[in-house]
Amino acid sequence: MTETLTEPDFRLKADHALERAQRALLPLADEEGFEVELQNGVLQIIFEEPAPAKFVVSPNAPVRQVWVSAMSKSYKLAWSPASAAFALEGETLEALLARLVRQFLGSG
Repeated sequence: MTETLTEPDFRLKADHALERAQRALLPLADEEGFEVELQNGVLQIIFEEPAPAKFVVSPNAPVRQVWVSAMSKSYKLAWSPASAAFALEGETLEALLARLVRQFLGSG
């Protein structure tokens, strides 16, 4: 179940979601040696090992979604009132990013 957000509500929720995702990934980034940068409303996860790569997480205001580009795939997360988070098929943004990072690091 998704709910339509106004643009200001979407921007606020998206900003908070990216900040939470960054904070959630920082301990793993310190442990595994990758970078997590939040600049100009875009979250980037940058890897040197096992191969150079970048995941990009960005809000898409016109469609009220947060888009994740990682490992040649695109994930489009909508606001889920039930989980009070951006989610895709029940998986929250934080959970999706943690899974994708671990998957990438394990593939090397």
